[in-house]
Amino acid sequence: MDPNHKRLLRSQRLFLAEKLLVDDMIIQYLYQLLDILPTRCSLAFHHFIQSLEKDFPWIKDNLPGLCNVTTELLCVRFQCGVPDHILPTVPTSQHLNRLAAHLSSEWKSVLLDLGLSSADLYRCCADHPLAVQSQVLAGLVMWTQRNGREATVRRLLQSLQAAGIPPSDLQQVFV
Repeated sequence: MDPNHKRLLRSQRLFLAEKLLVDDMIIQYLYQLLDILPTRCSLAFHHFIQSLEKDFPWIKDNLPGLCNVTTELLCVRFQCGVPDHILPTVPTSQHLNRLAAHLSSEWKSVLLDLGLSSADLYRCCADHPLAVQSQVLAGLVMWTQRNGREATVRRLLQSLQAAGIPPSDLQQVFV
């Protein structure tokens, strides 16, 4: 997770607990969540922010520093040049093939972030022992088949961002 996001979560623990009007048991769960979130990838932080926007907008609006995070998410979307109408769609075979050609050492972390298991990655490597691009493509196809309509370009971009892939690398993938 981004160090700035970690600092924000740690510094705002009490603020979050004060704004939620719930019993002490739920506050303990909140503290546990705030302890776990910094150990996860940056995608976890963005999901946390999205849940605040959806369920607790008054908390999100009053939490110092979160406006920058929302702006940051929008900037990444525009930097990679993917049109808005493509974001909610399932990536085509052509998109997946282009992406597989662009990914290098970070491909395993992307697929793990998308929900594939270590056993799935092993299977991709065993089925295509001589071609990394084929391993990556097999994993991406497995992800789209398992998740159906939930396997969107938006979700894929989030995992790519979490893996630290520069948005400029993706311009030719989703055109």
